[in-house]
Amino acid sequence: MPLPFLVVPLLAAVVGGLWLVRSALRRWRDLRSAQTYELAAEQRPLLLRAGGAALCGMCVTALTVALTLDGRGLRTLQEVRADAVPALPAAQASGRPEAPAPPARPTPAASASAAAELPPVLTQFRSIGHPAEGDLLEGAVAAPDGRPRVVRVWLPAQYMEDRRARFPVIVLHAGTAKKTADSELPDVFDGIASAVKLGRARPFVVVAPESPTGTARPCDLVAAAPQAVADDVALRNAVGTAFRTLPAGPSGWGVLGIEGGAPCAVAAGLTRPDLYGAAAAVSGRYDAAALAQTAADAPGSASARLLLAAAKDDSDGQDAARKLQAALHGGKGGTAQADVKISDVVQDYTADRERFRLVRIAVQYLAETLARPS
Repeated sequence: MPLPFLVVPLLAAVVGGLWLVRSALRRWRDLRSAQTYELAAEQRPLLLRAGGAALCGMCVTALTVALTLDGRGLRTLQEVRADAVPALPAAQASGRPEAPAPPARPTPAASASAAAELPPVLTQFRSIGHPAEGDLLEGAVAAPDGRPRVVRVWLPAQYMEDRRARFPVIVLHAGTAKKTADSELPDVFDGIASAVKLGRARPFVVVAPESPTGTARPCDLVAAAPQAVADDVALRNAVGTAFRTLPAGPSGWGVLGIEGGAPCAVAAGLTRPDLYGAAAAVSGRYDAAALAQTAADAPGSASARLLLAAAKDDSDGQDAARKLQAALHGGKGGTAQADVKISDVVQDYTADRERFRLVRIAVQYLAETLARPS
């Protein structure tokens, strides 16, 4: 309804309501006087006038609201129409037809950049346990071939204590196809948490991706094909989007492999020192020549930093570590500059206890190395 047609009944309702209120007050006074002197008086006129006044009040309220909303709706409709009608190009405004613009051709640099950077995708992770006083979550992240793969993330107990802090990351590789490292070694988080409790390392968020398929022990072939390492842009984006972690880089991310997963950790550290500030391998067996060649072929000039740890009684593991150290130091280019350390002093009464202590040493090494500039 147009605004002027609403104003007239509004004024009429106001005037009528005022008259009825005044008349009702007059009748109320007469009724009080009659009751004082115990005279008979009829209440009906008072009730009729009071009801009429209340009805006028409701009409005034309804008409006022209608006027207000009608004015706002008119302004909103005008704004929407103004926004919806785009400005005409100069050629259309002058009446001359405008030639269609040729389609833009993407430059090679833009195409390469778009292919290299994937947009972050929010992955839903659900809690599946609480090992080592932390929280273990599981989600599905697309693998490079597009198929979903399991990714587990362990959050330390300190993650919930400071909700503003960001945590460094350890990527934990498994040695068996279609397995995560914690499913192979359920006590691995105990060794990581132990390093934090003893004050030897800061808390880490641990990412355990499912190993790729194609062979029963994928890390045995990773030296010849480092792209088979179960780590990629989609994984890093999913973790960085869902959790409070430091950005992937040499000061915030490290890599760890235990036993069958050790060659994967070494290959990742050698080929991506720009991504991983340090790599630690525990009780591994390595193809020294293939890994040295892989490191020599890796792009970039950053030097890798590795820890190769084996128990004191693990002579085969110590021998494999020393051969790999010698092959890297005798390699080509930046491979010779790799900082390779060996730990071979751990000894305990069971193999599980030795692995526990070796993991603690590896985490300590990662924490100390990531804290130092490369």
